[in-house]
Amino acid sequence: MPLAEFNFGTLKYDWDDPRLKDFQDNLDRVNNLGKRSPGFLWMLDGDSMEAEQQNWQGPLADRPNTASTLSVWRDAQSLWRFVDKTLHARFMARSDEWFKPDDRGHLVVWNVAEGHRPSVAEGMERWHDLQRFGPTETVFDGARLRALALS
Repeated sequence: MPLAEFNFGTLKYDWDDPRLKDFQDNLDRVNNLGKRSPGFLWMLDGDSMEAEQQNWQGPLADRPNTASTLSVWRDAQSLWRFVDKTLHARFMARSDEWFKPDDRGHLVVWNVAEGHRPSVAEGMERWHDLQRFGPTETVFDGARLRALALS
């Protein structure tokens, strides 16, 4: 069954701040690598994600200066391979340069039907479920993703 993943964090600086230059310069590079990775199925495009992040009435309205990604993968192994074994991991290791320490690395993963394209609202709803109820068989965090991928 395919998996959706939604991750987000609050940036330390405004998008136009030069301290985010390396992050911004490599965002498309990392996203394009994901799109070419085995098991990748779909990603919310950058313009649509930017619109969600700037929508003051949308699901990220209470989270100014957010950077986020929403994508769908064939299985846990495919998603984990991209997250942990590619250039993506090198940039994750630098997250303290760009993201607020107490508001970064939020990740939720959940099962979706074949062909389903989740929304940011759905991702936030799943993240809130994860915060309220903890990991389940169908909605979980990075630790469970890793365990599933390596089992």
